[in-house]
Amino acid sequence: MDTKRISTVKHRLSIVIGSTRPGRKGPVFANWLLDMARDHGKFEPVLADLAEFDLPLLDEPHHPRLGKYEKAHTKAWAKAVDEADAFVFVTPEYNYFAAPALVNAVDYLAREWQYKPASFLSYGGQSGGLRAVQATKPLLTTVKVMPIPEAVAVPFFPNTIGEDGGFKADEPVRAAAKLMLDELHRWSSALKPMRGAAA
Repeated sequence: MDTKRISTVKHRLSIVIGSTRPGRKGPVFANWLLDMARDHGKFEPVLADLAEFDLPLLDEPHHPRLGKYEKAHTKAWAKAVDEADAFVFVTPEYNYFAAPALVNAVDYLAREWQYKPASFLSYGGQSGGLRAVQATKPLLTTVKVMPIPEAVAVPFFPNTIGEDGGFKADEPVRAAAKLMLDELHRWSSALKPMRGAAA
């Protein structure tokens, strides 16, 4: 076995935009994180925008654990999640809770989530979306996703968006993102044998 070659294979990081609301700011933060992850160098980062998958309220007739998907939107979403090694969920906070589209997207699948680490880039008011993050973690553990402690939170997010529409991240936010990516890569590497055994 060529361990050197295996160690240089980049893990796929799926940056999931968790809000589908008109006027959402999730893509602003997701695109910033996409650039950060590319510069980080240990991941092959991709965007997964829930608005583009257009998942209705769970409409599959069979339980997700069976993998008997009948809808084209489910099959596309399952493929995107299955191909990922790790996730960052970019989420706002709605009524002290996660975005409904994100909760629905998690509920759609089962096996595709298993043995993969996840973190968050949350944004909101004073709390920076942290209550949404804490509400989502138990849901993720139920589908065998490992939420890690390291994350990025953006409080009072309108103040962080520049005139050009981009996210103006300060140095503490950049440092938090780097630490998050470092830890995601460690967990993704550690869990990779379990993902292989479950395939």
